[in-house]
Amino acid sequence: MALSPMTRRRLAAFRANRRGFWSLWVFLVLFLASLLAELWANDRPLLVDYDGRLYVPVVMDYPETTFGGDFLTNADYRDPYLAKQIDQHGWALWPPIHFDYRAVNLELPVPAPAPPSAVNILGTDDQGRDVAARLIYGLRVSILFGLALTLVSSVIGVAAGALQGYFGGTVDLVFQRFLEIWGGLPQLFILIIVASILVPGFWTLLGILVLFSWTSLVGVVRAEFLRARNFDYVRAARALGMPDLRIMTRHVLPNAMVATLTFMPFILNGSIVSLTSLDFLGLGLPPGSASLGDLLRQGKENLQAPWLGITGFVVLALTLSLLVFVGEAVRDAFDPRKTNL
Repeated sequence: MALSPMTRRRLAAFRANRRGFWSLWVFLVLFLASLLAELWANDRPLLVDYDGRLYVPVVMDYPETTFGGDFLTNADYRDPYLAKQIDQHGWALWPPIHFDYRAVNLELPVPAPAPPSAVNILGTDDQGRDVAARLIYGLRVSILFGLALTLVSSVIGVAAGALQGYFGGTVDLVFQRFLEIWGGLPQLFILIIVASILVPGFWTLLGILVLFSWTSLVGVVRAEFLRARNFDYVRAARALGMPDLRIMTRHVLPNAMVATLTFMPFILNGSIVSLTSLDFLGLGLPPGSASLGDLLRQGKENLQAPWLGITGFVVLALTLSLLVFVGEAVRDAFDPRKTNL
């Protein structure tokens, strides 16, 4: 499908911002790497050859008896006896990091948190879990949570702003008063109350944060619809009897999506910060979950282990900086002063 001249100009303007263009690629590489976290950090081998047969422990559970053990429980591939059996009857292909985000290194030479070493390249946390593994898994959770929160809140915010701006009058007035009341609610106190009643989890936090984050796009979309609803082509479509919903989606919404797409990288940035902040305060994901906020909290509580706080800060700062640069490039791409050149 051929791209329109306007789309080509916007893509050219986006590529012209070299910092934002390369930031997008770096972010996509980091995101893809985190999606394949099990292939980079796992306490199971990726592939095992035992007596001429191939096994894939990374995706399937096998009993210990499969590899010469004595029990029918799931195989512990870090057990010295089982590792010796596999070495004698075949081989095992391990990921670069031999731990997942839950696995504890029981052979630490020093008390946890242990400093970086050849086994734990970024050290361990205060429970002996590998920091690099928790970092990869935590980055995946943060980005997926941010994307989900951004998508859901944007859909709700665009719909609410469209209704306000298109119909105006009483609808707009009532919505504005509701937004003023809703925006004044204490979000942190509500989260504390909900966390004391419900077990916090991915979907619970997503639902609670959506209740407050959807208002971020309402004002922008409302302004675009207020401006466009009196355009000649909109009035002509209304005079021809075209339904309001069709006018909104086909004729007015494309103009509002320009402002929406410009703000979305920054909304994603704020969504990741929200989850990280809640995890840092202990109001986020369940204990033991991999998260950047938990890593920062452990760094605060273990000042004698600077690798914890430094690692979490560097990864979080890098991720947020990349998203800011991408947002700036998107803003340039939709800037009419640059796309009309």
